[in-house]
Amino acid sequence: MTRPVYRRERVPAPGFGHNRFLHLLLGWLLAFWVAMAFEPFDRSDWLLENALVFVFGFLLVFTYRRFTFSNLSYGLFGIFLSLHMVGAHYTYAETPFGFWLQDMLGFSRNHYDRIVHFSFGLLLAYPIREFLLRLASVRKNWSYLLTIAVVLGFSGLYEALEGLAATIVSPELGVAYLGTQGDEWDAQKDTALALAGSIVAMVPAWYLRRGSKAL
Repeated sequence: MTRPVYRRERVPAPGFGHNRFLHLLLGWLLAFWVAMAFEPFDRSDWLLENALVFVFGFLLVFTYRRFTFSNLSYGLFGIFLSLHMVGAHYTYAETPFGFWLQDMLGFSRNHYDRIVHFSFGLLLAYPIREFLLRLASVRKNWSYLLTIAVVLGFSGLYEALEGLAATIVSPELGVAYLGTQGDEWDAQKDTALALAGSIVAMVPAWYLRRGSKAL
């Protein structure tokens, strides 16, 4: 006699009105954005950098009813946006934390931008995989590799759009906005770091969950 197969159904996320975590996260992001808007290092660069915050935030709000991420994913989005807002306030090349690391470890440049690009892959890999599994119906075994590929693609696309924006929107802000700090291979290194971050996120996830039915 065969045993009946029970499928584990996903518990729907609470609506925004009942999700206290999202209320706190949104409150934090708004308060932090206001704080970072006060006397930024370069107001023009701050406005250009915040285009990412506005577009990203609009997409998450606009698609909330159609696709609600888990609280973990929203938390990871919040951390990444907070890191970006710090870089927008000081400009990535002038962020104090990057100078502290530079002095402590003897780096030749401010590496705060490298930290954020690595964090892009590390923090956004889980939400991207969640999206692929739930909406795109990607097979679980392929989701890890496909997530890494999506992070790599988005990172490369962002570098290309960043260069276009610096050239078209405000050419005089090119150096500050791109934050290359004299490195002609800056875009390639940033993309490679995002790739590395996604691998660091996905390899343990694959190892820990390879025999589990959980997400």
